[in-house]
Amino acid sequence: MKEETFITPPEHINFLAKKLFGNCGEIIDGSIAYLEVHGGGPLKPHTHEHSHLFIVVSGQARIEMGEESKILNANESFLLNGNIPHSVWNNADTTTIMVGLSVKEYNT
Repeated sequence: MKEETFITPPEHINFLAKKLFGNCGEIIDGSIAYLEVHGGGPLKPHTHEHSHLFIVVSGQARIEMGEESKILNANESFLLNGNIPHSVWNNADTTTIMVGLSVKEYNT
């Protein structure tokens, strides 16, 4: 998803919103995670049938995907295909808080 800025929706005051994701599939479950400094996992990258939608609330996360990595800052999201071996790590000097949604992607 392209980077977007915060906006004030019509008929709102003192209210800022930023769209993090659109229709990406059926949400299976979700959790909130607190990744302490040097924390993350799993130690050995894993795969699964569902995808992950990661949303960083505060801090900075690093998603390892084989030889590649994706850095997510606060207020950013990333949809990861679960078939790609991956692990997620705190990339900040403070606790990183993130929301993870398991998503069954629609066939396109």
